[in-house]
Parts: sequence; C-alpha cells; structure tokens
Amino acid sequence: MKMVMVGGHTRNIGKTSVVEGIIRATAELKWTAIKITQFGHGVCSGDCETCDCAVDVDQFSITEENAENGGSDTARFLSAGARRSLWLRTKQGELYTALPTPGKMLEGDEFVIVESNSLRRFVKPAVYLQVVDPSNPDFKLSARQFFELSDAYLLVDNVSQTARASVGALLLQKTINKPSFRVRERDRFINNTVIDFIISRLNGDSDRW
Repeated sequence: MKMVMVGGHTRNIGKTSVVEGIIRATAELKWTAIKITQFGHGVCSGDCETCDCAVDVDQFSITEENAENGGSDTARFLSAGARRSLWLRTKQGELYTALPTPGKMLEGDEFVIVESNSLRRFVKPAVYLQVVDPSNPDFKLSARQFFELSDAYLLVDNVSQTARASVGALLLQKTINKPSFRVRERDRFINNTVIDFIISRLNGDSDRW
C-alpha cells in the first residue's frame, strides 16, 4: 500500500480540497480515500462542528460513502474519482483502538489517501503534506505534534506580503528546510507542481526535491 496523508495546522483551510484535487489529478490510481475525525472536547460527534453538547457513542464508527452527490466531504472524494471513500470517526485519544477495522477494509488497496494529522502518530505514509495558511495564527495540537514530520508544506497564498510577515511566523519558520509550494483557493488548493511532487514520492524518487 502507498499512502498520501494530508493534514493542516488548523480547521477549514483547504485540506479536503487538497485531497479532492489530488484524487482528481491522479484518478488512474483508483484511490481509496479516508477522512478521519476525532470528536469530543466541544466537537459534535454527529457533524463534527463545534458545539456544547455531550454525546455518548461508541469509541469509533466507520462508514463507506455511496453517493457522489451527497454533499459531504467523502462524497466529494467519490465525485473526484476515488474508487472508495470512507469516514472514520473516533473519540479523542481513541484513534489507535480504531485502526484495526479500517486496516482490514484496506487490505489489497494499492493507493490510499487520508485526511488526518493524528494518524501520523501511528503510520508513516509515502507522502505527508501539511496545508498552512500563514494568515491564520491558530495552531492545533495535532498539527504541532507532527508538523516537522511533513514531507512538504502547501502554503495558502491568500494574504498580502505584509500579513505574511506579521502572522504565522512560527509556521513559516518550520517550513524553511522542506519543500514548500504556494497554492491558491481559486485553484482549489492544488497545482501541477504539487502533483508532480506527490507522484515522484510515490515512485520513490526523493532526490529531485
């Protein structure tokens, strides 16, 4: 199995769009796509949006998407060309407990793409990308823990040079010694250079970068 993992330093900065773009640009690889969400601590287990409710559910659940036009992130992965699309939801701190189930479901899959930071604790993928928005100073814990393990950074180019200099300095400093690629929201956070980098890593060619 060859895995691409896409994380981000905070929420809602384009991770899903990056996964979608990679699938669309390399649909011939027949990806199995997985979105991993950890809930609890103020995040609702139903839709994973911020809330104040406390929901008592099992440690994890995994569902397979069947509708390309369902409007969910996993539906977007199917619509982009993924062969299969899964959503794994786990309680905070319970991801390791959940891993055997998707592991069995992925047996025989050659190319897997995952939207997650936390999985990096347990799995070393062929490519680990971090989406970074220098205009957003929020830096969630899961991103901090694995940020420097990234193989490359996708820097969201949606702010002025002045703003880049004044915010997100810690994030940008950590990217200096790794490949960094500018991406734009109007391009769905993806471009040919990013795709070339991913393909080279999947082929085992890391010297080029």
